Amino acid sequence: MANLRFYMTPGSCTTGIHILLEECGPVFEVYLVNLMAGDQHSADYRRLNPKGTIPTLVLEDGTALTDFLSISLWLAQAYPQKSLLSDDLITRLKTIEVLNYVVNTIHGQGFTRIFTAEKYSEIPAEQERVQAQGRTLVSEYFMLADEWLEGGGYLFGQFSIADAALFYTEFWAKHIGLPLPSRCQEHYRLMLTRASVDQVMTEEGYGKMLSEIRR
Repeated sequence: MANLRFYMTPGSCTTGIHILLEECGPVFEVYLVNLMAGDQHSADYRRLNPKGTIPTLVLEDGTALTDFLSISLWLAQAYPQKSLLSDDLITRLKTIEVLNYVVNTIHGQGFTRIFTAEKYSEIPAEQERVQAQGRTLVSEYFMLADEWLEGGGYLFGQFSIADAALFYTEFWAKHIGLPLPSRCQEHYRLMLTRASVDQVMTEEGYGKMLSEIRR
């Protein structure tokens, strides 16, 4: 039987999927997508993912899933023993709601302005304004995430697909020196205690950074 094929970029949103894959434990092959080199625009990659985005997970039957939400939901369904998505309908829906907010709002509306300001303007001075706006937006968006963590620990009592998504945005914030609200900071540190997170961050080249964070 063919392995899963995972197309990812270290330190990107694919880190969240990488963590979920390690949590679930399937055999998978990793294919690195160098965004700076434009690998996502190559003909071979576009045949898998016409959107030219990451992550992409190719299933054993050749089906390609090409966004964080679909991949994380598939993993939760394919490995129910890992309890990545609650059996309770309302909790499942709330988990998807939070996951969607993290990926499409914190990431899609906030961090894209910080990391890809050139997509918003070709003028350098305007790009600086866009990045500053992005930092403001991300800070505001994390305040809502902080409210969701009111009970402490994970978002919904135990580790879920939404926690993996929130973690990668928290990691980005730490990486660029953007302060996290207190509960998000606690969530970030909690995530760092998971074996899967430690393994993934080390494999992706951030082991030294994690050592400094833990001091």
